Amino acid sequence: MTIEALDIEGPLLLHLRSFADERGSFMETWNQQVMDGGIGVQRFVQDNESISHAGVLRGLHFQLEPMAQGKLVRTVNGSVLDVCVDIRRRSPSFGKHVKVLLKAGDGRLLWIPPGFAHGFLALEDHTTFHYKCTANYDPARERTILWNDLDLGIDWGHPDPLVSDKDRKGSLFNSGWDRTAP
Repeated sequence: MTIEALDIEGPLLLHLRSFADERGSFMETWNQQVMDGGIGVQRFVQDNESISHAGVLRGLHFQLEPMAQGKLVRTVNGSVLDVCVDIRRRSPSFGKHVKVLLKAGDGRLLWIPPGFAHGFLALEDHTTFHYKCTANYDPARERTILWNDLDLGIDWGHPDPLVSDKDRKGSLFNSGWDRTAP
């Protein structure tokens, strides 16, 4: 595995080794010892998987402490444009974002540590997206930032994505959204 730092401190792009021959290919997608060396010791407690049509946008989601989630994500089928927004108030990159293209079979995982809002746009029909989380889902602590907030300046590359009601009603980044637990 090789690790690529991104433009914002925290998220990391992990490149896994794949072995191919005339039969197909093999890739180890999870190894605790290897991951501990790459992203630090993490305790993953929940795996999630979503299947989306092309043009579906999910996000920007995060959870408040003490249930803030780190996520290790990859695309199993199809492709996504993945976006991470730094919501760490004391960070020099507060309010900045990084975008990563993840494609099935590319051998890449994205580590999104706690302190980032996360969203993705499915670029193909039947896109299957898998993520391991360091905290369980907690609806009372979940927050949503509006995916198309002009202050964030995210170019999703899609003029009219399909979003859920919850995501359509997300808070503006600079609107003083509740950063504290209920």
